[in-house]
Amino acid sequence: MSYPGATAARSLRRLRVGGPRPLSAYGRKISVRFCSSGMTLDNINRAAVDRIIRVDHAGEYGANRIYAGQMAVLGRTSVGPVIQKMWDQEKDHLKKFNELMVAFRVRPTVLMPFWNVMGFALGAGTALLGKAGAMACTVAVEESIAHHYNNQIRTLMEEEPEKYQELLQVIRKFRDEELEHHDIGLEHDAELISLLTQRSPSPARPGLCLTTEGVMNILELDGGDGCVTCEYMKIH
Repeated sequence: MSYPGATAARSLRRLRVGGPRPLSAYGRKISVRFCSSGMTLDNINRAAVDRIIRVDHAGEYGANRIYAGQMAVLGRTSVGPVIQKMWDQEKDHLKKFNELMVAFRVRPTVLMPFWNVMGFALGAGTALLGKAGAMACTVAVEESIAHHYNNQIRTLMEEEPEKYQELLQVIRKFRDEELEHHDIGLEHDAELISLLTQRSPSPARPGLCLTTEGVMNILELDGGDGCVTCEYMKIH
């Protein structure tokens, strides 16, 4: 083999066997940047952002489980496509928060197994009441999630809005879509459950609101010590 050919072969061999350089090769200080907003792990309120991402991830996971339960019961009925469309949006929400959990190194809530079972049971149980029951559940859940999104927007706006611009955009977009789901529920007979509860002792819709709000409040307190339920009971 000629000298130029041998040199080219050695270079090609180094390219083939040379794997990606470890992160340490680029220096010790590595920060995660959230797109172009300048939001990094080094310049944010970590406690606030961790709590927001953890709660929203759990909330979107729970919403997915609720819609899964509804589809298990009503998937083949006339309202099935309506539920499926809302569920598809919730899947996109969950995917985004999965990405944010990794990007900002946020651990998931310790209540995920509980939310997994409870979410599906809540969705399937209300769907067994029929279309109106499922939509009343949707209205109550989306109302609670939108309320928490609004609180988070206020929290970030009180910090440095420019720093959290892209996170704010994500939360606002998802908040608006949750409110759309809320309105869809009202358009599909959710209020029939409210009319029934006014004529009977069954606290169906108010109970749904309290259940969802209570879970979201517990998630807000989840600091990883395994005693979030105890802390929730202390302050209420």
